Amino acid sequence: MQPVLASLNSAASGNSWSDSLESFFTEGADILDKASGHLFLYLLAWLLVIGGLYFTVRTGFVQLRLFPYMVRAITSSRGGNEGGISSFQAFAVGLASRVGTGNIVGVAIAITMGGPGAVFWMWIVALVGMATGFIEATLAQMYKVTHPDGSFRGGPAYYIQRGLGSKPAARVFAVVITFVFGFAYEATQANTIAATFESTFHIEPWMTAVGLVVITTPIIFKGIKSVAVVSEWLVPVMTVVYALIALVILVLHAGAIPGAIISIFEGALGLDQAFAGTAGGLFAAALNGVKRGLFSNEAGEGSVPNIAATATVSHPVQQGFVQSLGVFVDTIVVCTVTALIVLLSGVYDPLAAQADPDTANAAANTLTSASVTHVLGGWVQYLMAIIIFVFAYSSLLGNYTYAQVNMDFLQGRQRKHYALRAMIIVATAVGSLSTLTFVWNLSDLVMGAMTVINMVSILLLGGWAFGALRDWEAQRRAVEAGEKEEIRFIATDNPHLPGKLPGEIWAADGPAHASIMERRAALEEASGS
Repeated sequence: MQPVLASLNSAASGNSWSDSLESFFTEGADILDKASGHLFLYLLAWLLVIGGLYFTVRTGFVQLRLFPYMVRAITSSRGGNEGGISSFQAFAVGLASRVGTGNIVGVAIAITMGGPGAVFWMWIVALVGMATGFIEATLAQMYKVTHPDGSFRGGPAYYIQRGLGSKPAARVFAVVITFVFGFAYEATQANTIAATFESTFHIEPWMTAVGLVVITTPIIFKGIKSVAVVSEWLVPVMTVVYALIALVILVLHAGAIPGAIISIFEGALGLDQAFAGTAGGLFAAALNGVKRGLFSNEAGEGSVPNIAATATVSHPVQQGFVQSLGVFVDTIVVCTVTALIVLLSGVYDPLAAQADPDTANAAANTLTSASVTHVLGGWVQYLMAIIIFVFAYSSLLGNYTYAQVNMDFLQGRQRKHYALRAMIIVATAVGSLSTLTFVWNLSDLVMGAMTVINMVSILLLGGWAFGALRDWEAQRRAVEAGEKEEIRFIATDNPHLPGKLPGEIWAADGPAHASIMERRAALEEASGS
């Protein structure tokens, strides 16, 4: 803490406020970087990869073997069949929470700090993470609970308490994830918006901070339902626009794509030091790839299970398929496209990144936008600024939902959680004024702590998800043989499970199936009239 204290003391001795603030964030970023680096290097990277490989083997390579069923779970899903929130709707919500700054800014940061080889490690995290995502979403469904309004709630805090019988550990996770989504991630989104507005419209960060506070305060304190309605169509539209922009760039540089992909593999294996990014070569590529991969697809992090638990499905495994496919689309598809944009545009210079890492890192926030602008012309920078704002701001608001769900777990649903709402407002201001490295390093550290808790928990509870998968596969064979009409998960006396599942959610006449039957009856009555 000495460097940070020194920077504060320098403010009292006459330095300008802005210089002192920048010094504070710079020194703080260094401390956070060292802490998160040790966490990822010595524990989390191994936990994610080995844990993902374990889940992959135990599920019989579920992400490859049952990939067609993952696609089918999305394309054949209809609200009338499942009642409430369908698998497709849950997939859309989960994807909207993933596709954002992690895919646009996070990829650029990974390449800047770790070279093109970092993308390879993002792929690895995603491929094994598909199995991890399957497990955590399935567990979220198995241990979900009902709320008075008839909806479902769940997530790591719930399966830690109900599955492992540890309320203290569940409360620790709830506290950590509340800070992650109530402050750290909010600051990261605000920082991205501020940097984009400064580079595109020459708006000072303090002006963006004021603007974000003004527009966010009434939404957070009065509710976000109206914004959610707008985001429901606005975010997908912006995603399609970004996809079209990316497609144009890839078509224009189709001949250079193989070379870019080769550079990714060479950088990952340390074969071409010109593409090794900042000092560290293979180490930098692996470390930054794991960090940014986790931030982007969230597999094993413990965030998406909070959404996965709310879906109404006939079998927990179905939501596991949805989460697994979401990881694939997020990283293998969207992040790869962004990486190719950066590598093909000619803006990214690995040698410049080595010569002046601090300047390169500061520019990483807008590297993707600069790459698109360089290829398609200056007018695109304004469109990219709008796209990034929509992605970042919708995530900023959506993060409140994660935090609120876990505050409900900690304090009860009847609370208004004013302290949480105030923390989010503060985070938008702090994030706008912070440096890029400070907010991303802070997010890495607290995200890493949250992921460790969740990964240990799902490793201990994995047997329940494995049992649910065996049950689903047995029923699938029976349906294909004409012995059953549909797949339904009944936990009571289920021979595939390692024991008795707590609660009556998945009993034959439990709330999970009752909600489906009520919805079907209502739709049949409506169609008959």
